[in-house]
Amino acid sequence: MYFVYMIRNLYSDLYVGITDNPQQRLKYHNEKRGALFTKRDSKFEIVFLEEHLTLTSARKREIQIKKWRREKKETLIAKFQSGLSTKT
Repeated sequence: MYFVYMIRNLYSDLYVGITDNPQQRLKYHNEKRGALFTKRDSKFEIVFLEEHLTLTSARKREIQIKKWRREKKETLIAKFQSGLSTKT
């Protein structure tokens, strides 16, 4: 199982990524390891999480979301946080 995730820092910056273990990956980001973007801040929280059966599916979705404007990402986050399922 793979997950597409979005994390947010205290400045409301968003980061989109893929992992097979969301909690471990969040810990990794908060230890200032991993992507260059996440090394500058260590107060991230998961704001979006979506399950995928294959890495290929997750990667396609990650690329799709990364191309979106901020407004569309925020709408997706709001749906996720209101409990609407986003499983594929």
